[in-house]
Amino acid sequence: MSATEAVETADLLTRAREALERYLEVHVDDDGALTFSHGGVPCVIQATRLGEGLTVLTLTCVVGWDLADEPGLSIAVAERAGQGLFGTLGIGHSDNGVDVTLRYAFPAAGLDAAALGTLLMLVVSTASQLRTDLPGIVPGD
Repeated sequence: MSATEAVETADLLTRAREALERYLEVHVDDDGALTFSHGGVPCVIQATRLGEGLTVLTLTCVVGWDLADEPGLSIAVAERAGQGLFGTLGIGHSDNGVDVTLRYAFPAAGLDAAALGTLLMLVVSTASQLRTDLPGIVPGD
């Protein structure tokens, strides 16, 4: 990673942290990634410089993990995936079942703190709502 890339990604992550701290408690990991939770949904934000002047933030929210691989969940995820404006909803298979994630990547340079915080919270709120709405995610439903 070049010095320029490191500065750009660190600056963007700092702005994202400051924007989110208006709403949530945010932790900075050793690698600079931001981690936090909203409505029982763990989330992480990472920054990547794709090219000069193009640094993107990637927000990943784990809506559910180690879930039973039920057809109803897959159908519900597929139906909701087509309705979302902010993020890509997906299912990943593991030895312990399935994980449901919501991912959103966007170029964030130039966004002020209020706009950045609003955009991030739109995605995070969507993930929290999905955790409540999708069948079989919250134990006991």
